[in-house]
Amino acid sequence: MAYDVYKTITVSPLSPHLGAEISGVDLSKPLSNAQFDDIHQAFLKHHVIFFRDQTLTPEQHLAFGRRWGTLNVHPYVKSMAGYPEILEIIKEPSEKINFGGGWHSDMSFLEEPALGSILHAIEVPDVGGDTMFASQYAAWDVLSPGLRKTLESLRAIHSAAEEYGTGGASSKKRASMDSEVVGDEVPEYEHPVVRTHPETGRKGLYINPAFTLRFAGWTKKESRPLLEYLFEVCRREPFTCRFRWRPGSLAMWDNRCVWHFALNDYHGQRRHMRRVTVNGDKVR
Repeated sequence: MAYDVYKTITVSPLSPHLGAEISGVDLSKPLSNAQFDDIHQAFLKHHVIFFRDQTLTPEQHLAFGRRWGTLNVHPYVKSMAGYPEILEIIKEPSEKINFGGGWHSDMSFLEEPALGSILHAIEVPDVGGDTMFASQYAAWDVLSPGLRKTLESLRAIHSAAEEYGTGGASSKKRASMDSEVVGDEVPEYEHPVVRTHPETGRKGLYINPAFTLRFAGWTKKESRPLLEYLFEVCRREPFTCRFRWRPGSLAMWDNRCVWHFALNDYHGQRRHMRRVTVNGDKVR
């Protein structure tokens, strides 16, 4: 598939491995098939895409999300009033803990993890509050042939227990967001450690520090050294890009091959975002 020809949009890459800013489209209006095809093509090539100056109502945000598939209702976080498929991600000036403040892939703790997430900036700090993204294709590509062979035979256990369970970061109640403390009865699901992207056919690592507990058939203690090494590779600076938000900015990232990290460096300022998450399929 040729990725470098776009008929309806302009695409400006942000880094060698991932990230591109798209201009020439208004997401508040229904997209033509040609526009959506171009955006989809850019998404597959760059893995995370950014749009500026998008004024969207909740209904328009949902409509853009539904062009990609059905939408997720988060099992542990309260949704926006009247819109079960939208998360209001808010950090008030007095709060110290942010949502998404660590490297992760959204919803990998589900049996059928998310395809992608679409985040719209409503209010952002004057300085700070950027989001980092990391290519898991690049992390896979840099590994030795021997380690690749080992990893292709492994599966990993993913769960929301350590994030949303007792003592997890999201179990600490915030005035601005309401997360359920799920206790110890949290499902665990196995996914392959090496994921072949269903649309591009590329391989990438599919583990993350927030939701990957251990390798299937291994103990946590046995799993930890190898997982920690892989996590270090996955977040290496050359494999990342960084996005500075403005009001009206919108980002969509591919959870099948991208990690992200919402930086928590803006204490005393307010940040208000809205997120729609597109459902995916079982990892194969």
